Amino acid sequence: MEDHEAGAGAPEVGMSRGSPPPSGQASPSTGRYGRQVQPRSGNGQAGDTSHDYKGQNGPHQNGKPKKRRKRRRGRKVFARDETRPVISGTSVPAAGEAPAARPPQPAASIAPPSSLAQLPPASPRPEQGARTPPPLQELPVFAALDLGTNNCRLLVAVPTRHGQFRVIDAFSRIVRLGEGLTANGRLGEAAMDRAVEALKICGDKLRNRKVRKARLIATEACRTAANGVEFLERVEREAGLKLEIIDRQTEARLAVSGCGSLVERDTQGVVLFDIGGGSSEIALIDLTGHRSPRLANHIVSWTSLPVGVVSLAERFGGRTVTREIFGDMVEDVAIRLRAFDGRDRLSHLLSSPKFHLLGTSGTVTTLAGVHLDLERYDRRRVDGLWMDRDSVDRMVEKLVGWDFQQRVANPCIGADRADLVLAGCAILEAIRAVWPSERLRVADRGLREGILSELMADDGVWRNSGRGRQ
Repeated sequence: MEDHEAGAGAPEVGMSRGSPPPSGQASPSTGRYGRQVQPRSGNGQAGDTSHDYKGQNGPHQNGKPKKRRKRRRGRKVFARDETRPVISGTSVPAAGEAPAARPPQPAASIAPPSSLAQLPPASPRPEQGARTPPPLQELPVFAALDLGTNNCRLLVAVPTRHGQFRVIDAFSRIVRLGEGLTANGRLGEAAMDRAVEALKICGDKLRNRKVRKARLIATEACRTAANGVEFLERVEREAGLKLEIIDRQTEARLAVSGCGSLVERDTQGVVLFDIGGGSSEIALIDLTGHRSPRLANHIVSWTSLPVGVVSLAERFGGRTVTREIFGDMVEDVAIRLRAFDGRDRLSHLLSSPKFHLLGTSGTVTTLAGVHLDLERYDRRRVDGLWMDRDSVDRMVEKLVGWDFQQRVANPCIGADRADLVLAGCAILEAIRAVWPSERLRVADRGLREGILSELMADDGVWRNSGRGRQ
């Protein structure tokens, strides 16, 4: 079960240049589930998603004929190790390199599998006097792994321009680790088996590269399961990966860090939400003062709801969802949001055209894919997309009106998400009721990108390379 949010086709992360059009006024209306929808201003539309996730097709040639060169075949030597070294969540030293203040950890290089992403072709010779960037193969490698309730995801990247990085390998698979957790309080054997198999692939990918630093995290499923720690001990034995269970506040901060480039310079306020499998993180961000390079420094309030698409679907059902059941899902989440004391910290900005929602999750990316009527999910068109309020309303209404088989048949949903997508829409609707906004920006990025950004900034790679300061 492969996840369409792999990010493997998007090798560089950085700044966004998409801007919504000038705002207009919306008249008050009554919500579909008995809610009063407040007037909202702003008018978002699909914007330029060139947030420096560039394709791996090499530089443009500007119409000039391409000189043919003989390529010299290089020899690669791979050493095979009979044991599976444990990869820690802090750093993976290169061969022969001892990590500071940590026990020595062997690093193995093995022949890369056929699925390993190919590096982009070399750039043309720069003009005289231009600064020559180091070859991609010489840049330090960083890695981020996120084991969630529903997905197992890995990104491997190298730093490029200041605040940006290029993805050189990625992996994502729907493993449903939290399946049955709501009812049993424990991780099931089949779910753990699926997760371990996916993590073994991640471990092999990491051992194929000289990773300078990595952070490997586990979230809600392992946080709440009675056998969560026991499961991670099994992961260390069988997959050679040592994962850390992060708390909810750290999860919210990393989600914000991963989406910084999608918040434009003139933005005054943002409610960023990450609808996960077992929990949903919400961060309120006030940007009316002096803006720090790190978006996470502007969080004025946050919460983590102990409800996600897997847990909500298991309680209410995900295959057959009537409008009444959907309304009950929305109300269940709304009750939890009403208990959030810091929910009004951005009330002074809700009517501003420079306030918007920013969603990072499979729910909002799926909605965006359906909205664009994609024949196949395309991350380059989805990440950074602006959707206005009416467009979101139409997409939610469309999905609620579809039966299970219609959801399965949609290429942006499929069988893996068909029983979860309406639970995600219910969480989204509850969030939109509390923080009404005319504009929603869609982010196909999150925890992994936040981890990579923080690892690279803390390591000083952008500062040392002369690309600026973090």
